[in-house]
Amino acid sequence: MIWASLAFTAGPAFADALSTRSEMVQRVDSAGLWLTWLAGLVVTFVASSASLTAIRVLGPATLAAAVASALAGATGPTATIAVVAGLITTCVCLNREVADCYVNGSSYGDERRYLLRTPAPLLLGPAEAAVALVVAGIVGGPMLVSSGSWVLGAAAIVVGWPMALLSLRALHGLSRRWFVFVPAGVVVHDFTTLIDSLMVRRNEIATIGWASEPTAATDLTANSLGRVIQVSLTAPASLLPRPSRRPGSPAAVVEPIETNAVLITPARAHALLADAAGRHIAVIT
Repeated sequence: MIWASLAFTAGPAFADALSTRSEMVQRVDSAGLWLTWLAGLVVTFVASSASLTAIRVLGPATLAAAVASALAGATGPTATIAVVAGLITTCVCLNREVADCYVNGSSYGDERRYLLRTPAPLLLGPAEAAVALVVAGIVGGPMLVSSGSWVLGAAAIVVGWPMALLSLRALHGLSRRWFVFVPAGVVVHDFTTLIDSLMVRRNEIATIGWASEPTAATDLTANSLGRVIQVSLTAPASLLPRPSRRPGSPAAVVEPIETNAVLITPARAHALLADAAGRHIAVIT
């Protein structure tokens, strides 16, 4: 409902901002705004990890467009309403409960997914830059063409659209980082820290609970911010950690390691622990 209402809350501000532009700019930008609104309306009704990636881009893009409309000529209540609507939309799109609903929309059978937090090194700059690249890469070229800069606009499309696709693919990887309860046990599905998913049978799980310091558990948090959960095992499990990707570093030889416990940072840690207890897994709080 929030996304559907943008046609009435943010639309007037966009119309005000475009009212003084050329006819070509009005047509192209209006068509782009309506297509974006329609695409967003569709993905909000399709619960999947792909839709989560889409709304994580569309939410901040809506806020940016509302602010841009205010700077470009929209004034008075229409500009204020548009900015407030954009801020609310962004908050909802980035909400943890909303995110879990979307990742579980594409789950299989009886599995229950819990989204893992975005690594802090990505959250504090690169992730936001990727969102900006997606938006700028898609809309920059058509906007330049509509304003009469045909050559520059065509070049922006040739460069910007592939750049936007690559950035979107990278962002989608963050929507596919899960801790999963399955009937047979649990799975850590995170290609940021692992080459292959870690699968543990139910009878191999000793406890799940808050991590304490110090701990010898294998760190799969990827330096994410938030409460850390430790999954302790009754017997060592083998996993393949993803090697460092530092620029200029030599190719690493990946060797499996044995671990008796792993650390994760789910976005909804309390809900995960409550779910574990409901599945008769020993929980330490």
